[in-house]
Amino acid sequence: MPELPDITVYIEALETRLLNQEVKKLIVSSPFLLRTAIPDVQEVVGQPIISIQRLGKRVVLEFPDNRWFVIHLMIAGRLHWYKPAATVPAKSALLQLHTSAGTLTLTEAGNKKRASVHFIEGQPALDALNPAGLEVLDITLESFAERLTRTNHTLKRALTSPSIFSGIGNAYSDEILHAAQLSPIAMTQKLEPAEIDKLFTCCQRVLKEWTIRLREKTGTRFPEKVTAFRDEMAVHGKYQKPCPVCDTQVQRIRYIGRETNYCPRCQTGGKLLADRALSRLLKSDWPQTIEELENKS
Repeated sequence: MPELPDITVYIEALETRLLNQEVKKLIVSSPFLLRTAIPDVQEVVGQPIISIQRLGKRVVLEFPDNRWFVIHLMIAGRLHWYKPAATVPAKSALLQLHTSAGTLTLTEAGNKKRASVHFIEGQPALDALNPAGLEVLDITLESFAERLTRTNHTLKRALTSPSIFSGIGNAYSDEILHAAQLSPIAMTQKLEPAEIDKLFTCCQRVLKEWTIRLREKTGTRFPEKVTAFRDEMAVHGKYQKPCPVCDTQVQRIRYIGRETNYCPRCQTGGKLLADRALSRLLKSDWPQTIEELENKS
């Protein structure tokens, strides 16, 4: 799922192409994509896009009269841009938004159809789609600490919960926790003040660094290679690859289709966290430490 750095770069690319452009034609070809019936989505035709913003992990196109086009890409949705003379692949495009400057399309890989578009009117309707998580790049350490410890969750859950912090998902939470040298299953209310301070610093640093990195990689092009798995990442998607800090094999926890990657030496004091599926299968044969794992290899 595109997260804060990816969505930021998407929005910057869209601003240079769509801002103040009038919608000439709108085609929604998937019955699963549009989640609202009122107002009629075709009412955006003939209207200019007056602002483009991020709402959590959503891309929001604003139209006159307090109307918004809210795009949630979920896991497999992606945006694409075609210049006016280019051929738009209509078969794969669930959405086509045509302007004089070019055409924006939305595609979604796979068959689960989780991506969504809401066309809404009025600030209360927009607020209803906002999970109200804090923007980590815009808050103080004190605000971060208060929100983090308000409820007692694992760090992984706290960082990825959109009602706690905005724009952080599975990929960048792994990178943040590795940078902070904290276990993904550490409980928020048991953290020391120094650990909260370090986590806050790493949240800001990782998100800023990745935004800059993606921005530089994209340049003036439209971001097409949006993925949760990047070669430069330290641990996310790097199961059994060497940790870039200590060379220990990166490990994982899998739960309900989501995988958390971590370094057992840097983050958990050498302890292997139980993978729900594999540890149940192996039972007493499940290694508890790095040393046991290495001895079994």
